[in-house]
Amino acid sequence: MRLIFAGGGTAGHINPALAIAGYVKEKQPDAEILYIGNKGGMEERLVPQAGFEFKSVSVQGFRRKISFKSLKENIVTVRKAVKSTNDAKKIIKEFKPDICIGTGGYVSGPVLRAAAKLGIPILIHEQNAYPGITNKMLAKKAARVMLAMPAARDKFKGDYNFADTGNPIRGAILKEEKSSARKKLGLDERPVILSFGGSLGADNINKALADVIARSAKDGKYQHIHAYGQYGKWFPGLLKEKGADLDKAKNLDIREYINDMPVCLAAADVVVARAGAMTLSEIQVKGKPSILIPSPNVAENHQYHNAMALVNKKAAIMIEEKDLTPEKLTEAIDSLAASPERLAEYSENAKKMGIANASERIYDIIMEVVSEKDKK
Repeated sequence: MRLIFAGGGTAGHINPALAIAGYVKEKQPDAEILYIGNKGGMEERLVPQAGFEFKSVSVQGFRRKISFKSLKENIVTVRKAVKSTNDAKKIIKEFKPDICIGTGGYVSGPVLRAAAKLGIPILIHEQNAYPGITNKMLAKKAARVMLAMPAARDKFKGDYNFADTGNPIRGAILKEEKSSARKKLGLDERPVILSFGGSLGADNINKALADVIARSAKDGKYQHIHAYGQYGKWFPGLLKEKGADLDKAKNLDIREYINDMPVCLAAADVVVARAGAMTLSEIQVKGKPSILIPSPNVAENHQYHNAMALVNKKAAIMIEEKDLTPEKLTEAIDSLAASPERLAEYSENAKKMGIANASERIYDIIMEVVSEKDKK
């Protein structure tokens, strides 16, 4: 079997494609896989690192702001769109795939459009509760529209061939157990709060968390694992200003980056985080109550819609960034962590939303569509 994957721009589009590709290789070691991404995008680095063949086309998004500069940029965008579609068509003709799978981002557009024109069946996978523009445009051409969140179904303008698959979850996340994770981290029975704002960090989340972390340094009420991110190196200094002695407070684990997320997530009682699709899928499958602070700086405000999907099921509390204060966040953490009944309720509701076998579901759909093609 020969497959082309296309997706890029952010890790949220790239990692699902790599997870699906990895699962396909597990099931069919002789499968041939090609990943087409954007020239200069992070996929150009991540895909070869994952061991897959990579080819690039050059695309960019439209500027929505009305200005002379935006007009000039949009003319370049149109030219790139035409050239990238032609370039993708050449790559596809050379590779001769059985199927083409898009996971979102601008680069999915020209690649999947070219595949459809050449009679190659296409699948799209939407990770968020609010679908991206590219996936909305491609839906009518797709043999299946695979959804991580059922809430996305109503946002598509049409009755397409939907399939609820979830987001592919890393095996390490699924395997790690709470009791063994706590032993690895040297944690006791006190509530464990896990918080992070992404690899770069989020200033507003760091500032809002400083008070509750400093309080825990003094009263030992919670065990707290917090990642302040690449741009948050000032954070330990802020905690010191607030009277937290990180050398003495053994209940605090304050670091720049969490490189053992499967262990930390398994150990946690409450998670404080952004509302990216992959983060939420992992929170759900592990049944973790969460306090979600959606990033306002994302396309279509999709993190807000992601968070609301959990809030509506009583699996999470949401605080929009415009409303975020240290007092409000501290109150939200206390209201969850101090109530075993509420923790159990939110945990159960989150777990009901989780889909642990997403990779298997997606693989089955791939095989189904390839079989349909072969019968024609």
